Amino acid sequence: MPIDHAIQCIHDPFLVVLSYVVSVLGSFTALQLAIAIPSATTPGQRWRAVTAAGIAMGGGAIWAMHFIAMLACKMDVAVTYDLPITVGSAIIAVVSCMAGLAIAGSGLFNWGKLILGGVLMGLGVTGMHYAGMAAMLMPADTVYNTNLVLASAAIAVVASIVALWLAFNLRGWGQMLGSALVMGVAVCGMHYTGMLAASFIPNKAGSAALAGGISGGYLGIGIFVVTTALLAAVLTLSLLRQRQRAMVRI
Repeated sequence: MPIDHAIQCIHDPFLVVLSYVVSVLGSFTALQLAIAIPSATTPGQRWRAVTAAGIAMGGGAIWAMHFIAMLACKMDVAVTYDLPITVGSAIIAVVSCMAGLAIAGSGLFNWGKLILGGVLMGLGVTGMHYAGMAAMLMPADTVYNTNLVLASAAIAVVASIVALWLAFNLRGWGQMLGSALVMGVAVCGMHYTGMLAASFIPNKAGSAALAGGISGGYLGIGIFVVTTALLAAVLTLSLLRQRQRAMVRI
């Protein structure tokens, strides 16, 4: 069937807003946690900081945003999501963000490490997005516009380089909040460019295509609530530890 007969994706505005909010909160939390990477005095401290910031960025700012935004896409056919592939896409996001943070935050900060870390992180984010798209189970085939796929990858790489630069060059609350707002726009821009690249062409698979997938009318809101609560708890603990360190120095 030609692309002219593709199924239309109408985005739920409420879930789109939630996807942006969780991306901003995840970005802000990751920027706060990344402060501990260059100041770590032992390899153990450094890797704990890299892991925490990577989970906040990859799991909260990027993957949770992506999945909520995927659920925001309403179509005339039923859609469920393959759980192993969905979990795998989250792991890709977290691992790629950890790799980018570890590379950019090792030793003295320089542009070579920043670009290498940003490229690896951006390609990982791109892989996460299209793995997440592959997790969609529905009676339709997905066809991609190559130019838009490349554009989404370019946005992911640029956004990752910017995110890493911000993580190791900003300290003030105001600066971090402004940067998190911008990062939310960049992450959402990558996702929706990737969605624009996809056309969904109906096939004859019927309800059998949905077998074994997860779905739910409130799944997007549930992910938002759980992710927000976890990020808020991690952010609160991080800020309390920073305050305790400051008091010890005094």
